[in-house]
Amino acid sequence: MPPLSLLIKPASSLCNLRCRYCFYHSIAENRGTKSYGIMGPDTLEIIVKKALEFADYTCTFAFQGGEPTLAGLGFFRKLVELEKKYNIKGVQVNNAIQTNGMVIDDEWSEFFAQNNFLVGLSLDGPRELHDASRQDAAGKGSFNRVLKTVSLFNRHGVEYNILFVVDSSVARYAVKIYNFFKKNGFRYLQFIPCLDPLYEKPGGHEYSLTPERFSYFLKTLFDQWYSDIRKGDMISIRYFDNLVGMFMGIRPEACGMWGECSCQFVIEADGGVYPCDFYVTDEWYLGSIKEKGIEEIGHSENARRFIELSRYVDPECGTCRWANLCRGGCRRLREPFVGGKPVLNYLCQAYREFFEHAAGRLRELAVMFSGMD
Repeated sequence: MPPLSLLIKPASSLCNLRCRYCFYHSIAENRGTKSYGIMGPDTLEIIVKKALEFADYTCTFAFQGGEPTLAGLGFFRKLVELEKKYNIKGVQVNNAIQTNGMVIDDEWSEFFAQNNFLVGLSLDGPRELHDASRQDAAGKGSFNRVLKTVSLFNRHGVEYNILFVVDSSVARYAVKIYNFFKKNGFRYLQFIPCLDPLYEKPGGHEYSLTPERFSYFLKTLFDQWYSDIRKGDMISIRYFDNLVGMFMGIRPEACGMWGECSCQFVIEADGGVYPCDFYVTDEWYLGSIKEKGIEEIGHSENARRFIELSRYVDPECGTCRWANLCRGGCRRLREPFVGGKPVLNYLCQAYREFFEHAAGRLRELAVMFSGMD
């Protein structure tokens, strides 16, 4: 059997922040059950047991929300116990979690460090940008609390990267954002395009990311990053790293860059399985992990249909010189469908302009890295 990666939502859509652009809130609001509550220990045990029976070589348990830490530290301690109990084949087990950092303390940090969790920490740049979007239920910004978590992670030696959501309001400040992260010693960065609610025509919200602003953001960010890379100041930006790898003949690890979807095995708190974090909807329910095995779920009719729909190529892509780099982009950016088929990527213009701007230098970096020992 192949390596396996699961994305688990132990606290469903529950969250202690009210981020204005939260895509999962819009998903939860448009399904029969908005929240499945906190995952029980029996469900967790079934997941770990079935996953480690199925996987060979490696098995990754990634946790997301909502806010996954709301399940409590005891939940994750139990996870580690179960992994030891059921890993009878001796596969490499990887654990990862994405968090807003609001409840992290010394005990959490020590646990992450001791158990080799890779943590994705959400931080939208400097205080004025972060607090404008990432607020609690009382409307109070979360910047100070996140920086406290950063301090705890650094003290305990937690391995973490920064997750940044690019919306309309922040896309103008690429240089300021990059310099903030660089000044504060953040070396591993992910910049995620903001999404409008599922099945809704993009561009209707104050936070909606436009192709024009995303083009500016990508080009400006790349110029800063490229200049530092050429100076030997290595900062990892996931999207750029993947593009350089593609020029080197390496398959990108980000699924939105593959050219088609795969079944991602997203597991809600009640054990329900879905093919993608962006499609945890009633329409795309694949079955329950409590009742079905990993292989059966992965070969279900809904999983097959989800993948097949993503393979449609817009005619405009067929004539684009950047098709091999773009590969149509993430299916989620090709919503809402027309005639049952995905449309041209909403951010197509941004990607075209970015590739025109950066492709030569991406190729140059690929040659440079290929020549390194």
